[in-house]
Amino acid sequence: MDAQNSHSNPEKISRLQLKVFIPEQTIASQRNIGRFEYSPANKLQGKVALITGGDSEISQAVAIAFALEGADIAILYDERYENKKEIRAQLEKIGCNYLTIAGNFSNFKSCCRAIEQTIVKLGKLNIVVNNATSQIPQQRLEDISKEQFRRALETNIVSYFNMVKAAIPYLNPGDAIVNTGAIAVNEIQPLSLDYTVSKEAVHSFTKALALNLSDRQIRVNTVVARPAFTSATISKLELSLHQSIPLEDFAPAYVFLASPDSNFVTGALLDITNGRLSIGDG
Repeated sequence: MDAQNSHSNPEKISRLQLKVFIPEQTIASQRNIGRFEYSPANKLQGKVALITGGDSEISQAVAIAFALEGADIAILYDERYENKKEIRAQLEKIGCNYLTIAGNFSNFKSCCRAIEQTIVKLGKLNIVVNNATSQIPQQRLEDISKEQFRRALETNIVSYFNMVKAAIPYLNPGDAIVNTGAIAVNEIQPLSLDYTVSKEAVHSFTKALALNLSDRQIRVNTVVARPAFTSATISKLELSLHQSIPLEDFAPAYVFLASPDSNFVTGALLDITNGRLSIGDG
């Protein structure tokens, strides 16, 4: 666990160009999507956000956007793939209070510890972003081991449930939960059987949880994504440039669903899919 306390005035950041960590070997394939400009508007001023999947460039882009909007950040990493040096540098550049935590968040006790550390270090919790993802493409059903299938479910849906369950005692009316879904639910991919099954569960989980928490006025929504340029997906799936979405186009969707701008939005699947709609889900 690492914590950093610093202070800045987001109003002084009019337009800031930041670099999201992307390994050198993938930059050539991604043009300049590791760099993006973002104009903050203090939409998350005074909020504390916990973001899972911190080894993902999407989570890092969301953390940067949230920090620019005035939020303090707890970013969580799978203990097997911890890579926090670059995102720490970016958050320090912005000047927010932040915390990095490594663990196995398919384990409920690890989720509880992460929430408790966030409360102790950052004082409260307002936003939970579930973005932990496991995707290992396989050609044939026989190639998917029981361990791989179990890991996909544990990472892509069980960890979401565990994190929400651990966070609920600390969330208040007006707070938000934002999950990460996938258009793969509608565009069934033969290489991603376990991933597709787990992401379908995320979509259903979002809708059911939104109803479950409606009386507490806690919003629950999902950002539905097409494949994004990340070090993990580039190395394992040969995604074409026209099929994928730049990282900078994801972050504002998470900001919207985490901010008061979406006060009357819950149970929604927000498509960031380049025209491929998730209609018909659930």
